[in-house]
Amino acid sequence: MLLSTLMLSVFAAPVFAQSRDEQAVSGAVEALRKALVDPDKATLDALVLDELTYGHSNGNLQDKAAFEEALLNKSSDFVTIDLTNQTVKVVGNTAWVRHTLTATTNDGGKPGNAHLSVLLIWVKQKGQWRLLARQAVKVQA
Repeated sequence: MLLSTLMLSVFAAPVFAQSRDEQAVSGAVEALRKALVDPDKATLDALVLDELTYGHSNGNLQDKAAFEEALLNKSSDFVTIDLTNQTVKVVGNTAWVRHTLTATTNDGGKPGNAHLSVLLIWVKQKGQWRLLARQAVKVQA
């Protein structure tokens, strides 16, 4: 019984080590991941700030309107997204998140894959974490 309790505490420690805000930011990242795969305007509006700057790995920059439109019209179409190696750091009402994004895409009907390192900047407003900025770079093989 003692060994089981010890093993559980070792494997659960990383989950419990996150602060409440870090957990909330992680939840917002997960909500964004789901919204990228299955976008709808109301969800996207709730997750991102009007001042959004969204940087792609090819150097393309989008504001909120262009980001949402590309997802909604499927010119940017994520079929699957897997996030790994995620780190979250909260500093006051701002948080940064780094992770590796591996995805299958169908941008404009053209199948593809993405393997990216991503930096997200989140801001807490009225108790909600909302995306302010994103920048991605291609992971070199």
